[in-house]
Amino acid sequence: MGMIEFSEVRKSYSRARQETPALSDVSFCIEEGEFVLLMGPSGAGKSTLLKLILAMEFPDQGTIHVAGRDVHRLTKASIPFLRRNLGAVFQDFKLLQEASAVENVSLALQVLGEAPMRVLSRAKRALEEVGLDPSCRKPVCCLSGGEQQRVALARALAGEPPILLADEPTGNLDPALTLEILKQLDQIRSQGTTIVLATHDPVVQEHANASRILRLKAGRLLENRNLLPPDKLTSRTSVQGEIQG
Repeated sequence: MGMIEFSEVRKSYSRARQETPALSDVSFCIEEGEFVLLMGPSGAGKSTLLKLILAMEFPDQGTIHVAGRDVHRLTKASIPFLRRNLGAVFQDFKLLQEASAVENVSLALQVLGEAPMRVLSRAKRALEEVGLDPSCRKPVCCLSGGEQQRVALARALAGEPPILLADEPTGNLDPALTLEILKQLDQIRSQGTTIVLATHDPVVQEHANASRILRLKAGRLLENRNLLPPDKLTSRTSVQGEIQG
């Protein structure tokens, strides 16, 4: 079983007393250590798919396995633990604007239950890994868009999650900054982290060192194409079975 596996997943939303399909019979398997581009225009179902992985939504039909566990069968108490194993980066960053970069990352580690004596050192290391100065005390509202995106990336990675989900992380960035973020993501993948990056940006498709493309249109999976052979993937210590349901 792969790190993330969808089998005949369907998801609809009720709008104006009508069922609007968001995903229709979507099936795929992402192996540990892959860097997957989830492509498609706005409204294709990319964000819905990521929410299903995070157990923010549940499928109407089909099964979803993350790190060997059936997400739909997790108890309510297990869902927060699932999310602790998933780093997430969003297009709007979702940072505390009046807090500094190190404060944003430290808070995330506190929520994860990291030992107080280790929070600051791990937060600083995470910021250094994405090329930011952890001693900067400016509130993040005073940072550039690229710097804020790196803070969001550091926050997502500080807990060393085996899986990183990124929803249009370069949507507000110029091409130069987009390339910098892609370089950072490739370094993270080289350490064995499984990455799923949702985007409709052709710059990302052209320059990301991805192993696979999943292409959605109107909720249907139109393309599932390998870009790298399996022996080129880098795996980290397996987390299969660690999420208790």
